[in-house]
Amino acid sequence: MTDLEFMDRAESVLRAIEQSCDRINDQTDADVDNQRVGGMVTLVFPNRSQIVVNLQKPLHEIWLAARSGGYHFKFDGQAWRDTKGQGEIFARLSEDATTQAGARLVFSA
Repeated sequence: MTDLEFMDRAESVLRAIEQSCDRINDQTDADVDNQRVGGMVTLVFPNRSQIVVNLQKPLHEIWLAARSGGYHFKFDGQAWRDTKGQGEIFARLSEDATTQAGARLVFSA
């Protein structure tokens, strides 16, 4: 994958996360604040816990940091999958956000 292809695919993930936050806030009482700075999105929950998703351009990876740990995702041709077998990025994000928010939250592409 070229740097340009990575950036196109990775930016679409960040946009999807932002759009999912907007949908979640419109449809639930979760009140998830999302802040975007360049290639990084920070989700802040009412209990002040955070999830950070950021792009690692040199490695062609997307990193996710949550209370459960840190995860590195690479595009496998179909989806962004954790490099250590911990699943797909939106499933991981949904699980961590649900835990940190104390309510079922679903993030999707």
